[in-house]
Amino acid sequence: MAVLTSARRRLDGYFGIGSNGSTTKRELMAGTITFLAMSYVLAVNPSVLGDEGALGDKGIPMQAVFTATAVAAVFGTLVMGLWAKYPIALAPGMGLNAFFAYSVVLGMGIPWQTALSGTLLSGVIFLILAVTKIRERILNAIPMQMKLAVGAGIGLFVAFLGLKNAGIVVNSDATLVTLGDFTEGTTLLALFGLLVTVVFVVLGWHGAVLYGIVLTALVGIVSGLVDLPSGIFSAPRGLEHTFGQAIIHLPDAFTGQMAIVILTMLFVDFFDASGTLIGVANQAGLLDKDGKLPRAASALAADSVGTMAGAVIGTSTTTAYVESTTGVSAGGRTGLTAVTTAGWFLVAMFCYPIFAVVAGSGEVTAPALIVVGVLMARSLGDIEWQRMEFAVPAFITVVMMPLTYSIANGLAMGMLFYPVVMVARGRIKEVHPVMWVLLVAFLGYFFFLAE
Repeated sequence: MAVLTSARRRLDGYFGIGSNGSTTKRELMAGTITFLAMSYVLAVNPSVLGDEGALGDKGIPMQAVFTATAVAAVFGTLVMGLWAKYPIALAPGMGLNAFFAYSVVLGMGIPWQTALSGTLLSGVIFLILAVTKIRERILNAIPMQMKLAVGAGIGLFVAFLGLKNAGIVVNSDATLVTLGDFTEGTTLLALFGLLVTVVFVVLGWHGAVLYGIVLTALVGIVSGLVDLPSGIFSAPRGLEHTFGQAIIHLPDAFTGQMAIVILTMLFVDFFDASGTLIGVANQAGLLDKDGKLPRAASALAADSVGTMAGAVIGTSTTTAYVESTTGVSAGGRTGLTAVTTAGWFLVAMFCYPIFAVVAGSGEVTAPALIVVGVLMARSLGDIEWQRMEFAVPAFITVVMMPLTYSIANGLAMGMLFYPVVMVARGRIKEVHPVMWVLLVAFLGYFFFLAE
């Protein structure tokens, strides 16, 4: 007992658990919830980048992608948790893996090895921007009203992901999106999960999201909608095909074509990661009174190191995950949440058959994403809607994230409108010089890079 107490004190002293209003138990539960919410990456990333998916023989060996995804998540999340001490998990980003696969490898005909080299170089540039605090200065130049909008926009984006995964919202050729088929068993299971999770949240249970996931999975197994695990252990393998390829093929990355690829990776990840960090930190109440992110340089550097490590291991850009908000909503406030998430990714690397029960069932984790979206949208109430110079760019930011299926697009659109309306309002002196630089950069992004 004395040893356990001493260990808890050391954890508290290192992570500042008590001073952040949390407990060790809550941090461990929050890390578990974060893992469950984002564990789908271990199934989806291999299907996007692997040679058994759409890329065919142009793709990376499937087993290697799975192992690389898990290792990259473990490494990147540990760096974020132990160094930056934020409750934010990292893993290969979904948008950038699609760019890697469909635009770079298939569209441009660039070999995946060279594409990994481009990912590595984008990470190096990220790190330079973070260490020199240029990236931090850019973040701090963003006004508080826009940061609130970013948090709410990410909430709507996360909820949309959940609704889509649940089958509650589906594609429609006539109206883009429409209501799903409520006679589908998986949709009904997701609705059940949403109902019980909401009840747990309303009751004020810490870990309500986790309880909802577990109960939904159990009901899914009993009803036959979720498969039983086919086994327990599966030894990780395949990295011999990918490890170090990014370094070996670096000379091939110094071309005009690859410069476009690297710039796109850099730009999109910059604002996706920045928006996610701001949104998650705001949800956790970790922004200071001026709306700035404490230890921003460490957090941004951790994200950059994750990208570099992931590229060397064998996967696309590793970045901060918006699903980290699920752990924050359960009370996660420190790096111990991230360390716990990393621990679960390590376990999952050896226990894929068990992990697949939840990760392969979007209807099980969908309710968690929807509830988190509700919680994040609360920041809408803090936006000064009666002042149009704030209301217009904030609204554009909020709606464009889910409607364009991109955090980066929403952030960029909002930041384009902000300095313009401030000038029209006669408040040009309040616009930080960095915002004008961003205005030009965003225009370039939409004209040359955005899809």
